[in-house]
Amino acid sequence: MPSAAHPLPAQQIAYVHEWLTEWGGSEDVVRAMLGAVPGQTLFATIDFLKDADRRKFGGIPIRTTFLQKAPGARSRFWNYLPVTPLAVETHDLRGADLIVSSSHAFAKGVLTTGEQLHISYVHSPMRYAWDLHHQYLADYGLQRGLKGSLARYIFHRLRVWDRQTSHNVDLFLANSRHVQRRIWRAYRRPAKVLYPPVATHRFGFSAQKADHYVTVSRLVNYKRIDLMLEAFRSLPSRKLVVIGDGPEMPRLRAMCPPNVELMGWQPAEAVERHLQAARAFLFAAYEDFGISPIEAQACGTPVIAYGAGGSLETVRAGGAPQPTGLYFNEQSAAALAQAVQDFEAMGSAFDPHACREWAERFGEERFQRKFAQVVDQSWQAWRHDPASVETRLIGPMEPAPT
Repeated sequence: MPSAAHPLPAQQIAYVHEWLTEWGGSEDVVRAMLGAVPGQTLFATIDFLKDADRRKFGGIPIRTTFLQKAPGARSRFWNYLPVTPLAVETHDLRGADLIVSSSHAFAKGVLTTGEQLHISYVHSPMRYAWDLHHQYLADYGLQRGLKGSLARYIFHRLRVWDRQTSHNVDLFLANSRHVQRRIWRAYRRPAKVLYPPVATHRFGFSAQKADHYVTVSRLVNYKRIDLMLEAFRSLPSRKLVVIGDGPEMPRLRAMCPPNVELMGWQPAEAVERHLQAARAFLFAAYEDFGISPIEAQACGTPVIAYGAGGSLETVRAGGAPQPTGLYFNEQSAAALAQAVQDFEAMGSAFDPHACREWAERFGEERFQRKFAQVVDQSWQAWRHDPASVETRLIGPMEPAPT
């Protein structure tokens, strides 16, 4: 796709990302941003991407911090969490007039000057310091003892730093209305919603469906794949295919019922085939946005999703015309099993063509066009009156696509 018009030469624009360890959704957002508004340099705390992934950024130079050479930074980066704010503050951005940060933890905390416009695209405020603080402590056995006390103190300091550095941002962009509310809770700052890009054009459509259900996910605790396995244990006549790998795989294999197939990692072509053929896609996580349900809908496949967080924006359900899925309102195996039965009872209510049409509203071209517009409007407002950027760009809250 040709680059959209942008207000500044690329050499005056710097991008900041958290860390580059493996390719994921936030990296894809930065790739799409660079395609819409090219920049001179991409800053990140560390960079251990594969060369093939690094090239997706279009050859932009990547600058890292002292953590790049820290012992074990590649495999044990979380050990350096207490000093990551310091690392981020070492990014030297003095050559840029416009700074765009892609932040789910620290990137928005870069040091800026009064002559620089800073737009921060927030995938999420720091989860382990805010919303998921107590869950994180419980998951890692840090609820009590000396280690627990130290962890609580570290997270307390991170919250103070996180809120303080929110003042370095002139305009917040949120990847969903759910994150928009979390930004307000953490920073008491409004944000403009810009849904992240989903490569819907890469997924082929199919109206022909088989009998099995599918999910595609990294196998980590909060994705709640265990909940799906227990739900299908109670539905022995249905089949579930689970695609993905991760640290939860051994536990999931131990509890897997015979009607669930754990396929592990699969190439993109195999993932697409399963998404196209599935009766429905299952999504049990409490996510800020969630790209995989949109990819499934791009294939013409409806979604059965936990009705909280970003799912409320990415799946059209709840009695809406031309529904693209349905919600279950409790994160439990029983609620999911009932939702599967409700889905089957609704029969032809879910039109594959409606699913595809809905998914295309989250496409990459739409994101790049809107991002370029925001950058242009922000820069014009900044030149007129730096204090007016937020008020000029954020009017009524942007609704979910209809």
